[in-house]
Amino acid sequence: MRSAFSPLTSVIRALAMDAVQQANSGHPGMPMGMAEIAEVLWRRHLRHNPANPGWFNRDRFVLSNGHGSMLIYALLHLAGYDVSIDDLKNFRQFRSKTPGHPEVGHTPGVETTTGPLGQGLANAVGMAIAEKVLAAEFNRPGHDIVDHATYVFLGDGCLMEGVSHEACSLAGTLGLGKLIALYDDNGISIDGHVEGWFTDDTPRRFEAYGWQVIAGVDGHDSTAIDQALQVARADKQRPTLICCKTQIGLGSPNKVGSHDVHGAPLGPAEIAASRDHIGWSHAPFAIPENIYAQWDARPRGKILEDEWQALIAAYATSFPDLAKAFFRRMNGQLPDDWSARVARVQADVAAKAENIATRKASQNAIAAIAPCLPELIGGSADLAGSNLTLWNGSKGVSRSTGGNYLYYGVREFAMTAIANGLALHGGFIPYTATFLVFSDYARNAIRMAALMKLRQIMVYTHDSIGLGEDGPTHQPVEHVASLRLIPNVDVWRPADASETAAAWVAGIERADGPTILALSRQNLPTVTAGIAPDIIRRGAYTVADSPAPQAVLIATGSEVKLALDAHRALADEGIAVRVVSMPCAEVFERQDESYRANVLPRGLPRVAIEAGISSFWRQYVGLDGAIIGIDRFGESAPAGKLFDFFGFTVANVANTVRSLL
Repeated sequence: MRSAFSPLTSVIRALAMDAVQQANSGHPGMPMGMAEIAEVLWRRHLRHNPANPGWFNRDRFVLSNGHGSMLIYALLHLAGYDVSIDDLKNFRQFRSKTPGHPEVGHTPGVETTTGPLGQGLANAVGMAIAEKVLAAEFNRPGHDIVDHATYVFLGDGCLMEGVSHEACSLAGTLGLGKLIALYDDNGISIDGHVEGWFTDDTPRRFEAYGWQVIAGVDGHDSTAIDQALQVARADKQRPTLICCKTQIGLGSPNKVGSHDVHGAPLGPAEIAASRDHIGWSHAPFAIPENIYAQWDARPRGKILEDEWQALIAAYATSFPDLAKAFFRRMNGQLPDDWSARVARVQADVAAKAENIATRKASQNAIAAIAPCLPELIGGSADLAGSNLTLWNGSKGVSRSTGGNYLYYGVREFAMTAIANGLALHGGFIPYTATFLVFSDYARNAIRMAALMKLRQIMVYTHDSIGLGEDGPTHQPVEHVASLRLIPNVDVWRPADASETAAAWVAGIERADGPTILALSRQNLPTVTAGIAPDIIRRGAYTVADSPAPQAVLIATGSEVKLALDAHRALADEGIAVRVVSMPCAEVFERQDESYRANVLPRGLPRVAIEAGISSFWRQYVGLDGAIIGIDRFGESAPAGKLFDFFGFTVANVANTVRSLL
């Protein structure tokens, strides 16, 4: 048992108290309660180099209970990362390096953006999968160039979130022996003591998942924590959960163990009392040099990285082709022949002009692209046969093998968050899949992918009432419009195989955010004959025109063919219209103004046609335009009957155009 507070942990407690107090906002209790756990891990076990936060073979550290962000900021500062004492003083201030919750790409040393509870844990599972698969692919006897652990801190809230069940169940099945989770079991959440709403037997729960569980660890006893970590690292066949019994806010004599210390400053009087209690007499943000010296991880980090650099140099000599591929992938670069290959793929698709479902066109695109892109790692939430995400080179990742395909099971949320972890780790471009209607299960992880600017392709099939008889429970009407509301997400709804191939290429080449493909169940005819892929890649383009158009029809997906049929019917009446296919509005909006004005000229009435919620299209048709959409739930019936019932007919489109002229 701990007999006294150590200066090495008191500095964490003091920084957490002082920064939260100065910001008048934040969560001091968790950093204070996990100080010993953090000190043991970061000073004795974590392999990292603060001078090079991007060193590939570093251990990954994830703070899943991200509300306690002052813990990681204190650790980064003390260890020698580029996080200064002034950065800590600016905790939670505008554009500081120390935002309210950790943000990847914003603060050196932060591996993922956390705060939405449980998702950091799922990200960590993805990182551990990435390490496992890369090691299987690249390591050779005597050359273990991929060999690092993933550590994650989590709390009661993370374990209450359902995504923790999804992710940890899969982690146990895959035997992720280098994943080590440290559970801050303090029995407190914002509403108070958790025994009124969280009475799970957590150790037995994780044992059932197939994890090694080290229960009953005193989270304030450094020796016990160190021993538990040694046991965890020794088991290479199972992920490990270390259950650390802690007191939230330890060090605060009057608020320890209560929810009062969870999410609010302690106040000047309690901070003064806490300083006396933990034996920390230094002024706010003042840290003695001897404390810095004991925390500084840079000398050891340099040794660790130098050793790895020597290892990778020897590897490159023995396996030059593998080393070249490894470095390319770690640098996030596409293959040298990428442009030439995808040009051939898109030309082949255009030449075939197949009338197929866009989900099938997506599978064809994967099969054509994946052989030259080994970093492409796929998966589906138990719908591979419907989403069509498998190709003839797919190899399932298992407990004993690597691979390029993950059978996620019915776990849409964890699937997407795990794929975020794969992307964050580096070396992979993940794609995930489910029915479009079930993207709701994954929504917050989609949002986090967008916030973190991660390259992930999300394949969502059965995109409309066109799926037919399964009825309104499975027919998405609001989903495409809803997904378009998330900033930094490109939502593609392609009309045929060529648009689908273009969408896939766009998603792979896009390095600053996720791409969603909303794909049809039903076969769709070719509508892009003669349209170059580069034109499709602009997000919207004229697919059929007239010498002097009187109106513009804008459509996506399966409705583009309807718009073209209406174009011909109206032409027979002497009414000239333009048809614009808009497979991706977000990409279209990034085009220059002259291009956008050329595609959608001002002064012409517009009609938007999409089998989904209509409100999105008001920005394109204006108050005087018209929208043919669906603003209610669907029905159970064959697809053709439903399209007729909801007004997706040539006659209705033609009548709507006439009403605007």
